[in-house]
Amino acid sequence: MFDMAEAARREFWLSPPKMESDESYMVPPPPFTEGIFPCSECHKEMRPNPKRRELKEEHTNIQLKNHAEKERWCLDCHDMNNRDKLRLVSGEQIDFTESYRLCGQCHGDKYRDWKTGIHGKRTGQWNGKKQYLLCAHCHNPHNPRFKELQPKPPPMRPENIR
Repeated sequence: MFDMAEAARREFWLSPPKMESDESYMVPPPPFTEGIFPCSECHKEMRPNPKRRELKEEHTNIQLKNHAEKERWCLDCHDMNNRDKLRLVSGEQIDFTESYRLCGQCHGDKYRDWKTGIHGKRTGQWNGKKQYLLCAHCHNPHNPRFKELQPKPPPMRPENIR
């Protein structure tokens, strides 16, 4: 059966949309864990190993969960040769401050909504400069689903308040 969503996703990957203008999005620095960036500090002497495997020495706390973990590997997003860059499907290297472009390759509807201010958070003037939060400010890119919240108890009836 022909899957329209799959066809649209493939089309997007083969020809990602160009920015409507040369305007770049003002974003704060990505929320890196202390001491892990620039990645080249540790990776400069390491030979890249593109083989999908369990990481046993470093980055053992990173687990792909709820993010196509059976189909994904680190080098689908991180550039193999320049660890301080992300890599789009086209092979283009981008800075971590443009990670919204990487996320938008698979999450085109969220990317569209993010650019217009429907998804995510942006601050600034309604008719002027705005600052956007990156996807990674709210979502862990390796485990993007929000953790479940425990419901609060129902409000107390006024006659039971003392």
